[in-house]
Amino acid sequence: MTKRTIRLATEQDLPRIQELIDQGRQKMREIGNTDQWTNGYPQPEVLLGDIRAGNSYLLLEDGVAIATYAFVKGPDVTYAKIYEGQWLDDREDYYVIHRMASAPGVHGVVSDVLDDCFRRTSNIRIDTHRRNTAMQGALKKCGFQYCGIIYLLDGAERLAFQRRL
Repeated sequence: MTKRTIRLATEQDLPRIQELIDQGRQKMREIGNTDQWTNGYPQPEVLLGDIRAGNSYLLLEDGVAIATYAFVKGPDVTYAKIYEGQWLDDREDYYVIHRMASAPGVHGVVSDVLDDCFRRTSNIRIDTHRRNTAMQGALKKCGFQYCGIIYLLDGAERLAFQRRL
């Protein structure tokens, strides 16, 4: 039986994190999502910033990193304004999940990540590209509600979701 655990990433994990990000990017391309994570994003400096801030995590299966994500305490500047909808609440503290990616052929990653994150907070927001139908489906399956549209600092549109326990 396989065992999954989650731990904070270290700078030594950067090559594996980059590999997982590349694999996640490839999976997005395969489902027709060619507009997310372009122009080298997320750059190594972004990933190192996550690590150094204590926000970068790895999901391990039998000791092997199979997924990566950033779990960041809000507020997030890009979530300050939401269009064509509203957040489930805008008063309570929240966390945000960014840059989630997994190795090919693994399943249940979103559920495992969310289970761990909800042990630390009861309020999570996340966004994804309109064409990232796999992530949208996983979020809905895990109880997230679509809340509206947010815009990244570069002006790119993202669909925003939230779940409160």
